[in-house]
Amino acid sequence: MSEFQDKVALVTGAGRGIGRAIALAFAAQGARVAANDLTPIHLDQTIAAAASTPGEARAFLADVSKKMEVQAMVEAVRDAFGRIDVLVNNAGVEPHASLLKMDEWDWDRTLAVNLKGPFLSMQSVGRVMAEQGGGVMVNIASIAGRAHGLKDRSAYVASKMGLIALTREAARELAAYNIRVNAVCPGRIETEMTADLRQDEAMVARWLREVPLGRLGQPQEVASLVLFLCSSRAGYITGQAYNVDGGRVMC
Repeated sequence: MSEFQDKVALVTGAGRGIGRAIALAFAAQGARVAANDLTPIHLDQTIAAAASTPGEARAFLADVSKKMEVQAMVEAVRDAFGRIDVLVNNAGVEPHASLLKMDEWDWDRTLAVNLKGPFLSMQSVGRVMAEQGGGVMVNIASIAGRAHGLKDRSAYVASKMGLIALTREAARELAAYNIRVNAVCPGRIETEMTADLRQDEAMVARWLREVPLGRLGQPQEVASLVLFLCSSRAGYITGQAYNVDGGRVMC
């Protein structure tokens, strides 16, 4: 029996891509998954896919950048499942615009979803975990937040650098409550977010030249690391940020 059997995992941005892979990976291990997204458009597919796993998944709609919606979601998850053992902050946006042309709304929305959202979720879920005696949190950041920036992504890069720093400080504070907090930093992953860019063969070729392993990553490979960090095998790991990028950034 998996150690995640009947554990409760809240995964934000679980409608597609990396978030869906993480939600289904937990469900495959028998976990009860609270799958969050902004709308049911893609989330319904995640819920349907989880039906064939040993676990289960239920949909919880909320805008993670809104405090009242996050609090209501966390309360609803606890009412439905009784506890929250794992939080994965995956929801994110990535506008493409140069610094000189970026709209203020895009900047504000990116920081609100990618940085404020994890803060609000960690705060609300952290209170639940503190009451129940512990838990694990994983924030999905990016190698863009480390030593590798991205052209025309200033808001995204700033938000992911901030998320890595927030992860470290949250780990420092929440350790007293037996709550571990880590970050995972994906590189180029084959998801819907990169689908349009992957239509440019020259761009993909350039990406691959920068990756020692010579290929793009798969969402399931990110999910595998998340599950490890949430397991008892990672019981002495907290405050860290791990790259999943085929060797693109080595630090």
